[in-house]
Amino acid sequence: MAIAIVVILGAIFPSEFGEVAGGISSWITKYIGWYYMILTTMLVFFCVFLVLSPIGKLKLGAPDEKPEFKTISWLAMLFSAGMGIGLVFYGASEPITHFMSPPTEEGGTDEAMMEAMRSTFLHYGFHAWAMYGVVALGLAYAQFRRGEVGLLSKVLRPIFGDRVDGPLGIVVDVLSVFATVIGVAVSLGIGAMQINGGVNYLLGVPVNTFVQGIIIVIVTILFLMSAWSGLSKGIQYLSNLNMIMAGLLFGVILIIGPTLLILNMMTAGTGQYLGTFLQQSFDIAPLNEQKSEWLDTWTVYYWGWWMSWSPFVGIFIARVSRGRTVREFILAVLFVPTVIGILWFSTFGVTGVTIAEQVPAIFSMNAEVQLFAVFNELPWSTLLSLITVVLIAGFFITSADSATFVLGMQTSFGSLTPSGMIKIIWGIALAAIAYILLLAGGETGLNALQSAAIIAALPFSAVVVLMAISFYKDASAEIKYFELTFTPHEERYKEYVDGTLEEYEENLEEYKKSLKDDTPGI
Repeated sequence: MAIAIVVILGAIFPSEFGEVAGGISSWITKYIGWYYMILTTMLVFFCVFLVLSPIGKLKLGAPDEKPEFKTISWLAMLFSAGMGIGLVFYGASEPITHFMSPPTEEGGTDEAMMEAMRSTFLHYGFHAWAMYGVVALGLAYAQFRRGEVGLLSKVLRPIFGDRVDGPLGIVVDVLSVFATVIGVAVSLGIGAMQINGGVNYLLGVPVNTFVQGIIIVIVTILFLMSAWSGLSKGIQYLSNLNMIMAGLLFGVILIIGPTLLILNMMTAGTGQYLGTFLQQSFDIAPLNEQKSEWLDTWTVYYWGWWMSWSPFVGIFIARVSRGRTVREFILAVLFVPTVIGILWFSTFGVTGVTIAEQVPAIFSMNAEVQLFAVFNELPWSTLLSLITVVLIAGFFITSADSATFVLGMQTSFGSLTPSGMIKIIWGIALAAIAYILLLAGGETGLNALQSAAIIAALPFSAVVVLMAISFYKDASAEIKYFELTFTPHEERYKEYVDGTLEEYEENLEEYKKSLKDDTPGI
């Protein structure tokens, strides 16, 4: 009902809708930005702690359970669902924008180039994936190890007990659904904008919201067909195909672009990113108005976008991560996408800036067409643009396909097999929200998309904090029960490792009861 009201109001009053959303978003970034910066950084530290702690030995499932998907398919799915569209959309445009308008340095200089790469690595690095990882970890642990249904509210049982089965749980699940819808709609809107930019370059089709609406309709039909085919078929195949096309595009640009400069900037930029990690993580620039405004527009917006995406990506990653250990899960979720992001932005960002310096008109273009303008100055430009349009559509379909599954799961009492009709309903709703946000964004299109992400993230951020606390409380109790310290009790640990799936499931309820008896509040 709430989503329907938002769609109706946005359709009737698009301009007013955009103004209200922009006003709320501005207030949040001005007064709550510090909170976003601290929270996201604490989540990174929490993930590192879990990797180093005995909790990392626990498995997301029964002791002898094997992963459902092969590692390469698993990584492809979590990455495609996580930020594929954003990576292609901002691959050249974000470094180009930071190069001309950096937070502190003078634009267009060598120092601005280094700061552009460092800032981009930050936005797509550990912070984003720590948010996803914490939500996914809590849900996977509760669902596959505790036998809970796949609802975020059930993750909070160690804190709130059976109250998660009542109104409190409903509030949590509604917040997660709302954040999921807004987060995915933002991504779909961005995808439609860049596909529009691509067909504008290839076929001369105008760039406007009418064309973007047609694109959304076409891609919606495609991803609904994929969603109907089921998770293991549609999403897995599409994710693998996306990674192949992305790898092909990446390899070509690396070779025909300024290869040596790309490799040097990747190395230096990574060093800058890691060397200034703490400073960037907490820098809110209270005494520098110019940088503060830049942070509100970029870093705080990104933290809001990733936070609004975290229920969707978290639930999806949890669904495909059964059978992984906590340590394996966190290391893969944190490091693999971060490394891919560094490689991608180094290649496309450095190439984009280098070509834009030769063709200054690129600097003033809209973000959705900048990448295609860069390709226009390279060999095989039409082929590169065509591959990019297909890749964006693939990421669009994969994200929407995953989202329909996640939303169907959240609104079907946590069912791992939501009905096809529920997924279709949610698919249509996502498409409608994406188009409404584009209409409300006016000429740039991005304004309302950014505002919606920041607004949706605020209430859900409290849920993420509670999920982290809940998971740690629950997992610590299990560590205590099995005496899984750094030198575990041999008999207990052998019993844990050698237990069969059938024995684990038969004794699950007794095990949970023992935890409640041994640990107050569990």
